[in-house]
Amino acid sequence: MEARRSAARRLQQARRVVVKIGSALLVDQATGRLNRHWLETLAADLARLHARGQQVLVVSSGAIALGRRHAGLPAGRLKLEESQAAAAVGQIRLAHAWKEVLEQHGLKVAQVLLTLDDTEQRRRYLNARSTFLTLLGLGVVPVVNENDTVATSEIRYGDNDRLAARVAQMLAADCTVLLSDVDGLYTSDPARDRAAVHLAEITDITAPIAAMAGGPGTADGSGGMATKIEAARIALAAGCHLCIARGAVAHPLQAIEDGARCTWFVAGQSPLAVRKQWISGTLRPAGELIVDAGAAAALGRGKSLLAAGVTAVRGRFDRGDAVRIVDPTGTELGRGLSGYTSADAARIAGRRSGEIEGLLGWRGRAEIVHRDDLVLVPGTGRREEDD
Repeated sequence: MEARRSAARRLQQARRVVVKIGSALLVDQATGRLNRHWLETLAADLARLHARGQQVLVVSSGAIALGRRHAGLPAGRLKLEESQAAAAVGQIRLAHAWKEVLEQHGLKVAQVLLTLDDTEQRRRYLNARSTFLTLLGLGVVPVVNENDTVATSEIRYGDNDRLAARVAQMLAADCTVLLSDVDGLYTSDPARDRAAVHLAEITDITAPIAAMAGGPGTADGSGGMATKIEAARIALAAGCHLCIARGAVAHPLQAIEDGARCTWFVAGQSPLAVRKQWISGTLRPAGELIVDAGAAAALGRGKSLLAAGVTAVRGRFDRGDAVRIVDPTGTELGRGLSGYTSADAARIAGRRSGEIEGLLGWRGRAEIVHRDDLVLVPGTGRREEDD
């Protein structure tokens, strides 16, 4: 038990947490009604995390399961158009339920509906990421779901396990919790094999680990252990710990912290370290930003690159492209992801933050390269591991 409590500190110490809830937990499978009492206990858990300074995102299934009864749709597997209709009916009820239970704790709530393209197409990915970061900065809890009313089999995630992992990857989350109807991964199906062994901690998803997964467990849910393993693979690659835990208990997050049995997939590096390795090692810079001595010194102190410190822009690049950052002597200080296109960066170079809106016609951010998207050349200012 003490070992499990020690492992649960990964949740307690996480700066940013993604919590995914499946349909079978939110909606009573027999009646199609919301499990209101259970949802209220989870809301209390989320409020507790928020109160101790953690940023929380919720990935919530349940729209189709809630909507099918109200739409008068039959039991069993639905056609695509029936699922989309059920989602349209259920999503408004789901969002209202989350609003009610979280506002009881003084939390502000936002609904975010995503399709696969929102994480796969760069411009939409950046726009979605900016929206999420703004919401979190305002202290809002985003409640995320796949946009099932428009998504088709060709352009959808297909399950919220992988959606949760992709959102965690997008936002460099430290911990993802998949609340499920099982308490983690076993060597075989424990319902069929009494000799099945529970796995408490996994650091590498090997072929034998992947082979232990089974199929979907409910009519309304699209995920199973296989999708959770794939979600864990995405999370680990992003430096994010992932926990599979039994959700069908009151206060399920508190239960994890108290040492409830679950499976932890443990990342070897932090999300920021993984992101910065990706920036420095796999991207070819598309242009250059020349900075003045003051900006060079600020970068060395761990600051972001502001428009005011840029003296010139070279090359053609889009928002989100990698660029080199060089000082007045031409020495490379580092590289990062530009928050602006080259044309817009050139317009605001050397200007103060208050001038940006007038120059561009829209309110842009002060940073051309944010510190989280910046990797300094070794020996430039403080060390990367200090970030």
